Amino acid sequence: MSAAPLQTPPCALAPAKPLRARAAAAIAAGLLLASCAGGPAEDTFDLSAARPAPARPLRGQLRVAEPLAAIDLDSESILVRTGRQEVATLAGAKWSDRLPLLVQSRLTQTFENANLSGQVGRRPATAADYDLDIDIRAFDLDAARSRVEVDFAVKIVSAGSGRVVAAEIFTDEAPVASTNGAEVSAALDGALSSVMTRIVAFVARRL
Repeated sequence: MSAAPLQTPPCALAPAKPLRARAAAAIAAGLLLASCAGGPAEDTFDLSAARPAPARPLRGQLRVAEPLAAIDLDSESILVRTGRQEVATLAGAKWSDRLPLLVQSRLTQTFENANLSGQVGRRPATAADYDLDIDIRAFDLDAARSRVEVDFAVKIVSAGSGRVVAAEIFTDEAPVASTNGAEVSAALDGALSSVMTRIVAFVARRL
């Protein structure tokens, strides 16, 4: 069954920089949303740590590096993909911190929830045998498909040699019925939880 079309309230999207060139549709959306200026304050949403099954001890200390992200994702804005090369931000809603920092914090807590708190840290000065490098490739609402999507490229890297020990792509998506900030953020939170649970299992298998 196909997903129901998104129900988009007035002023639901705010214009943002496109991935390459702003298309006519994005310009039209920007003009439409000009009347949104001076609206209510943005609602702030958080992400939560997953609660995976307990993992066996790792063969060494792991440091969760701050994830890399393109400029449109490296912010507090909630991203909406409006076309193949066009993006906007969800008006009236934002994350509680820059997305890479939120992901780093919640993933570290997810490892802790798997009984690995003594072997995993995230501070740059943390002594570690391995780094967990993450590239946030997608974390947005795809308006055309009425779905949220999360896409991470993850590498376990030897801190001493820089050698990539293991690498894998983790993706998840979920339907969403509207562009309401609470619904979109909850759907992204659920997709992130699934991805983080699988990342913990991946690390536990390889270390």
